[in-house]
Parts: sequence; C-alpha cells; structure tokens
Amino acid sequence: MEDTKVLTDKQQLFLEVLMTPECKGNIRLAMKEAGYADTTSLSAVVGPLQKEINEKASMMLAMNAPKAAWGLSDVLDNPEAMGARNSIAAAAQILDRTGLVKKEQVEVNNTGGAMFILPPKSED
Repeated sequence: MEDTKVLTDKQQLFLEVLMTPECKGNIRLAMKEAGYADTTSLSAVVGPLQKEINEKASMMLAMNAPKAAWGLSDVLDNPEAMGARNSIAAAAQILDRTGLVKKEQVEVNNTGGAMFILPPKSED
C-alpha cells in the first residue's frame, strides 16, 4: 500500500496554480503565486513534487483530448481552413501523449551480418 505524501500549504497552492490560465505551467510564476521567495531554486520545489506535476500535466492533456479529436474532425470537414496543418499537428501530439493514437514501432534485428528493418508484426 502506497503512503500518501503530506504536502505543505505552499506545495499544495503551487500545484493548484501551476495549471491555471494565469500561470499556464510556468514554474517560476506558480512559485511566486504560492508565496515562495524569488531566491528559491526551481529544483527545490519541483524535485519533491515531480510526480504530482506530471499528474497535473497528464490531466490537462486528458482534458484537452476531446477538443483535439474534434479539431481533427473539423479539418476533415474543411481541409483548406487557415491553420489546418497546425491544428492537425497539435491535435496529434495531444492524442499521442494521452495514449489515444497508436504509434507504429519498427523492430530492428542485427545478427552481426546484414541488418534488416522489419515492419511491425501484424495482430491478425
């Protein structure tokens, strides 16, 4: 059973403001909003909270996955829209990072002789 980490009030506030529209993930700004001194090092705050920060970022990506999916669908309806290429790229990145887009992996085998790069195994 995993122990629950006890966070200080500053740490809790830092995590709350980090992903707000005002801070947008800016560590230094979130530290300032949480009341840390300007001389406090980033690693002193981020180090102990690395897992919680990653969870916050992961949650934000998950919350934007539906918007990314709709963005891709909108481009299908209007492929000549301004910024369609950027929309596709951003949406694909979000969906990939949330695990909704499967990446093909190339298997590399080297037996000491010639090297063959094989396509992924089919799941038939």
